[in-house]
Amino acid sequence: MKHVVIVGGGFAGVNCAKKLAEHPEVRITLIDKHNHQQFQPLLYQVAAGFLAPSNVAYSLRNMLVRHPNIEIQLDEIVSADLNNRSVTSANGKTYHGDFLVLAAGSQANFFGTPGADQHSYPLYSLHDAELLRSRILAVLEAANRDPSLIAKGALNFVLVGAGPTGTEMAGTLGDMIHHALREEYPSLPLSEAGIYVVDMGHCVLGAFSTKAQAYAAKMLEQRGVRIHLHTAVKEVEEGHVVLGDGTIIPTHTVVWAGGLRASEFSGNVGIRQGHGGRIDVAPDLTVPGFKGVYALGDFANITGKDGKPLPQLASVAEQSGKWAAKNILADIAETPRKPFDYFDKGIMAMIGRGAAVAEMGAHRYELEGPMAFTAWLGVHVALLSTMHAKVEAVVEWVWDYFSEVKGDQVLDRFSQETIDWNADAGEPPKAQATPAKGS
Repeated sequence: MKHVVIVGGGFAGVNCAKKLAEHPEVRITLIDKHNHQQFQPLLYQVAAGFLAPSNVAYSLRNMLVRHPNIEIQLDEIVSADLNNRSVTSANGKTYHGDFLVLAAGSQANFFGTPGADQHSYPLYSLHDAELLRSRILAVLEAANRDPSLIAKGALNFVLVGAGPTGTEMAGTLGDMIHHALREEYPSLPLSEAGIYVVDMGHCVLGAFSTKAQAYAAKMLEQRGVRIHLHTAVKEVEEGHVVLGDGTIIPTHTVVWAGGLRASEFSGNVGIRQGHGGRIDVAPDLTVPGFKGVYALGDFANITGKDGKPLPQLASVAEQSGKWAAKNILADIAETPRKPFDYFDKGIMAMIGRGAAVAEMGAHRYELEGPMAFTAWLGVHVALLSTMHAKVEAVVEWVWDYFSEVKGDQVLDRFSQETIDWNADAGEPPKAQATPAKGS
């Protein structure tokens, strides 16, 4: 019986394990430092309180319980010996397999921005989303108790990055602040809230068409979002951010959606890291020079048919996991491996209730507005890992669409209530929003 060791319980690792588990002659050990898989594309909805954590995180043991040839190990892998196809955990345990699959995921890339790692909230894990949700609620409660804190940035929210994560979070935050919470905070002047999106690029949603970018910018502006383009974040402090043009925005809630890099583990596998700290792989998803070693998902630099790197998307991770399993089975059968053939389903982003953009398929058939919103709902329901999660998410979204009452505004991370309100930067220069291209 061949043994496959998989590091990482995300989309890539789980789909690889499931595909391999169809073959009882293969034994799989799946290792992750968390006991759950998380659906990253919806973490921003947890942060805004539109979905509960249980809607986007699923127990690995429960998901894989019907596969007796999969063993789950809750452990943190810190190093690897690729020549021997083995990995070692933080507590010293070594796992060795006939095949080794590295799918350890990603983390926030702060690009060396001073203070960003200390004073901003990334949005790449369930823990991140829960912390951010509690911080948003904590500043709202503080401003409700003491309106003078509004001048110190209590109601200012800065989102760094105008890609899908930053844009979706900004639009959802706009709906939350300016609509959903009006009845819950009747004495709080929510009209004074400032939501800022800051990006060095020339547009929001840079991977989308010019038409979609213009629509997204318009929808954000309708939700009170101020867009700063061609602008870097120079520094993040506890009570403010400094932009590259000298603008100072007082705030105690900075959301970092400025990019991804491979998890720290990628620096301990004994080979040179590629772009974004990721592992460069061959077309068949193997790590060149190491027999029986694969790298997948956000942990790998995977090249598409056009010769360009594929984006860090759930669909890429899911498909690469299944494809790697096929190639491992080919190795076992001593038949040729096949180059990864990614099926491009398109890209989409939800900017707020009833507002979305979608570019469907490899030819990018464009949708916007309610039609794109409906497509977004359908695709994301399909991607959720369990039937229970699908049903709960649909109920939550239908309730959200027809009701102004939100269901998960629970401040359960009390550390987020500890805010130094004296850590402000005084009176900032007037911030001017830069219109997005096409708006």
